[in-house]
Amino acid sequence: MTAAPPAVPPTSADDVRRLLDAQDYLADEGTATAVFLSLRLGLPLLLEGEPGVGKTAAAKVLARALGVPLIRLQCYEGLSASEALYDWNYQRQLLAIRLAEARHEKLAESDLFSEEYLLERPILQCVRYDGPASPVLLIDEIDRADDEFEALLLEFLGEGSVTVPELGTFTARRPPTVVLTSNRSRDLHDALRRRCLYHWLEFPSAARAIEILRRTVPEANAALIESAAQFVGHVRSLDVDKAPGVAEAINWVAALAVLGATSLVREDVLATISALAKTPDDRDLLAEAADTFAFG
Repeated sequence: MTAAPPAVPPTSADDVRRLLDAQDYLADEGTATAVFLSLRLGLPLLLEGEPGVGKTAAAKVLARALGVPLIRLQCYEGLSASEALYDWNYQRQLLAIRLAEARHEKLAESDLFSEEYLLERPILQCVRYDGPASPVLLIDEIDRADDEFEALLLEFLGEGSVTVPELGTFTARRPPTVVLTSNRSRDLHDALRRRCLYHWLEFPSAARAIEILRRTVPEANAALIESAAQFVGHVRSLDVDKAPGVAEAINWVAALAVLGATSLVREDVLATISALAKTPDDRDLLAEAADTFAFG
């Protein structure tokens, strides 16, 4: 279920920040400005950053803040046009052929490849959406898809359209709101980058991290949150394999609160270390960090 659309569309980066803030997403000035320009210019927004800094959450919250549906396309290696753009309902086509044969009727190719048998996948669904405002299309982790899939996106990203050879070209009535995310596991093609506004999402400052934790884990007290934010910042300065992001910090503080912790102590860090450490080496490194960290 989506929220009610804002009474007045955002007219500034401050408006965007307030809309996101109302959904408990604390955007910094750079992120709010990038989102505002994407909305105003009708251009896709490419968000890059380390895993867990809030790229996917930004798209989800934006949809809620604008009061429009979120359509999500999760990318992975081998993602094809039939999974992202459109496909045909082959079972219904086969049934139609059998019925025609039973009736001694002849079907033309155009009879089988008509809108009746067209299956909308996320991108075509976004293009053909006929609601009062464009949905937010989240193309998540585009860096996981193959180079060939990026080429499939260019028509859509550049013109807001999808071509189905059997039916023609479908073009969105208004510029779609598109957010792409990337963890930079590989370099994206220049052709795709040129079609997007770009923003690098940083791990939040200590003060903003504390405020995010206060919003998302209200059951944790102030002392625990401040100490936990400091410890996460310390861990991120170490040579860890997988630096904990905002998502890990939230899960960790929530775990501490569930255990009844009111202040951060070494024993509680060790008991909940699995919420922060994602590899055996990181687990050992965080345990060592807990031995030397100056708990408040």
